[in-house]
Amino acid sequence: MLTPEQRARQIIDDQLQAAGWHIFDSGKQNFSAGPGVAIREFQTSTGPADYALFVDRKLVGIIEAKPEGTSLTAVAEQTVRYLTSTTKFVQRAADQLPFGYEANGDEVRFCDWRDPLPRSRNVFSFHRPETLRAWLADGDTTLRHRLQGLPVLATTGLRDCQVEAIRNLEESFKHDRPRALIQMATGSGKTFTAVSFIYRLIKFAGAKRILFLVDRGNLGRQTLTEFQQYVTPDDGRKFTDLYNVQNLTSNRLDSVSKVTITTIQRLYSMLRGEAEFEAGNEEESSFESAAALAMVRPKEVAYNPAIPPETYDFVVIDECHRSIYNVWQQVLEYFDAHLIGLTATPAKQTFGFFNRNLVMEYSHERAVVDGVNVGSDIYLLSTVVSQQGATVEKGLPVQHVERLTRKKRWEALDDDLPYAATQLDRSVTNPNQIRTVIREFRDVLFTRLFPGRSIVPKTLIFAKSDDHADRIVDIVREEFGKGNDFCKKITYGTTGEKADDLIKRFRNSFEPRVAVTVDMISTGTDIRPLECLLFMRDVRSRVYFDQMKGRGTRIISTTDLQNVTEDAPAKTHFVLVDAVGVTHSEKKDAATTERIKGLSFKDLLKAVSLGNTEPEHLASLAKRLARLHQQLKPAEQALVSQQAHGATVQELAGRLYDAVDPVKVEEVATQLAAAAGEPTFTLGPEGEEIPVEPAPEYFRKAEEQLTTAAVAPFDSPELRSILEKLHAQKDLVIDHLSPDEVLVSEFGERFSPEQAAAKLAQQQVDKFRAFIEAHNAEILALQVLHNQPWRRRELTYRQIRDLAEALKLESPDLTPAHLWDAYERLDKARVRSSASSTGSKNLLTNLINLVQFALERTDVLEPFALTVEQRYQQWLHQQQLAGRLFTEPQRQWLDMMKDHIATSLTVEAEDFGYAPFEDHGGFGRARALFGDELLPVVKELNEVLAA
Repeated sequence: MLTPEQRARQIIDDQLQAAGWHIFDSGKQNFSAGPGVAIREFQTSTGPADYALFVDRKLVGIIEAKPEGTSLTAVAEQTVRYLTSTTKFVQRAADQLPFGYEANGDEVRFCDWRDPLPRSRNVFSFHRPETLRAWLADGDTTLRHRLQGLPVLATTGLRDCQVEAIRNLEESFKHDRPRALIQMATGSGKTFTAVSFIYRLIKFAGAKRILFLVDRGNLGRQTLTEFQQYVTPDDGRKFTDLYNVQNLTSNRLDSVSKVTITTIQRLYSMLRGEAEFEAGNEEESSFESAAALAMVRPKEVAYNPAIPPETYDFVVIDECHRSIYNVWQQVLEYFDAHLIGLTATPAKQTFGFFNRNLVMEYSHERAVVDGVNVGSDIYLLSTVVSQQGATVEKGLPVQHVERLTRKKRWEALDDDLPYAATQLDRSVTNPNQIRTVIREFRDVLFTRLFPGRSIVPKTLIFAKSDDHADRIVDIVREEFGKGNDFCKKITYGTTGEKADDLIKRFRNSFEPRVAVTVDMISTGTDIRPLECLLFMRDVRSRVYFDQMKGRGTRIISTTDLQNVTEDAPAKTHFVLVDAVGVTHSEKKDAATTERIKGLSFKDLLKAVSLGNTEPEHLASLAKRLARLHQQLKPAEQALVSQQAHGATVQELAGRLYDAVDPVKVEEVATQLAAAAGEPTFTLGPEGEEIPVEPAPEYFRKAEEQLTTAAVAPFDSPELRSILEKLHAQKDLVIDHLSPDEVLVSEFGERFSPEQAAAKLAQQQVDKFRAFIEAHNAEILALQVLHNQPWRRRELTYRQIRDLAEALKLESPDLTPAHLWDAYERLDKARVRSSASSTGSKNLLTNLINLVQFALERTDVLEPFALTVEQRYQQWLHQQQLAGRLFTEPQRQWLDMMKDHIATSLTVEAEDFGYAPFEDHGGFGRARALFGDELLPVVKELNEVLAA
């Protein structure tokens, strides 16, 4: 049996060989084997190094190998010893070798000792020799060096929030923080911000390649358009005129592209080495598959020499649902790259994945205040049936519609058919309910929602399903008396016109005026002329609801708006028409990552297509398919076979059963063992054949072979779609009989910029108070101000600066200036401002008074500089009463000391060597003016003014 160290060495050898290294024992090396050679037990002046790495015959790095299970965090010190040890008879890349690795078979850590502040980091595997060669060619200016010296950002054409986001991100790079999260409200220009910083990373930081991950396929195409339209601020040419950008539609990577755009689903397929990936699997939003994703084990990836971990220097993750950080985490962490997240609606898991490094927080409220978003008016519209459901009495004829074929038939009810509001458009559809909502919407559109207008504003209606969407489209056309072009369905199931073409027309042309969608335009898609959202489906995910609302928040110039809606004066707000109570229903962060029982058939299919191969889920799907097989007609079986390469539903179920059947697994394992030449039986005492159980590795191979064959058909979105419809074969009942009427039709909450500003201010104040309570025992400045106010004179500027940095790390908007503005908006009568320059809201020393005000230790919030000024005047008055008078030159110096205390909390003798004191003669001049009284005066001012 191998020892832990031997097992580790065996795995390390395999990892090195996979990465293109040729491995030799010391003294047996052959440098002609290839550009990268690893020599075991290579002798140095301090002993043999476990592995010495040579590139083009030069010694470039060391691997310190440890047994399995060994913690590698402290091993870097041993690596450094070998990196600096002398060696005989070999060329070295430098006196101190640049590349140090630690490995134990399970984990690899790496440090480039040329970096400004060398820091070890985990990497998926060893870098390829060609990579180290390219890094050496850069000299000592590593990527992290170049990130320290990015030029000043050209702000022309950028919004303030975009400038702040880029500057904060680049500051994060300077501190070598590996992950950063940018939260910016929908419509504030996240993608433009990303293209802007990507351009700077390529041009000024020398990034070799950047990966841009999107949530689904149509957002990838939208992102490509952003790159194509981006005009570089310094060159004036388009981004794509300077650098190649590839939006992946196949699994072939363009070697010359600087930017790769793809979905994480396709990326996973590529890392697995699959030649192709079904494009249909990229078109569903992760919000819609949240429950299925929660059932999927985290995706595991293996080293792929065609796409090594160092392929990308930066990975931008755009609008990915929080489930990706569980399911896809290893895919995201495969690359040795900085990870940058972009989102409008982060959940708790998002913050955790990005190490709570929130470099930009730009909420919808703040965006409305800044004029970057528009606010919304909520209009409540409810009907009797949508609130209470209805009952169809027995004996009455009702229409039944087969979900798959859409064939219709009429049947009389044997019993009463009661249905609740929650069943509407799921198992029962009431056209009168849909018509009542649409008719009321039509009637109030030009009288209450958009008075004085005659052209229907661009309107997006959210439906529950494809069938629901079809019915809404027909009724909208009828009630508005318009043709087909007036209202269009835009979903993944849209046939005829391409969905992307319909979205373009909806965005840029006069018609369609109304679009009905289920999920395709619910997240990410940019349609600026939208002025109205009509919710005819409820949403229980907070993040998803915020994303859907975000479709209406985008601003648009009056000229561009009038190009598609001639009578629109300007887009000052959008209207959210709530026909299902979506604005009042309880919202959650979405499905938890715990294993969810009772998964629906649709989500079970989706989970299997996403890689869920747990036996209980395969068995569950097999049972459901077996039951479905019994219900299908020959024509329906034929439809399935067309999409399943000839397999019937029964055969699909059988393969799934086989994958979890121990007997079948053993049978295949025995066949595999026999094919490998292993004995499958032994002779008993009487010469009888006794079966030999195959080795565990053959069981693993058998399970993998059977499982792969069983789940492969479900990769097809067409097959999944047909099975879903067949499974829902219980006819959809159409209730043409129950009448409906409007219960409520009135405005609810109206969201103005003033309300947004107040809400934003309250959020900032609440966060500030919560931060003080949470950290008053650990941050020194808060310890003093919160628990021991009598020690305030002991505070130092450094402690206040530490507090400011901690606040900004907690939330980028918790700066002195933002907090001051928040309190001023909420309680202006108790907030005093100062016109003097030292009274600036940005001064860190203002945090002293802000904390005191938050703790209600003072009734008035005033700039710290104003507090210091008042104390200074009182002190001068006391000195005068005591007969202590100062000359004009002394007063000038005292004023400078007072101003320094206001901005820096204290003044010390060594400060006299800097401006403004140095400009007036420095310490020598001060000593000449005050003599032996200088230091006592300095001490006295510190005690009196900063107390």
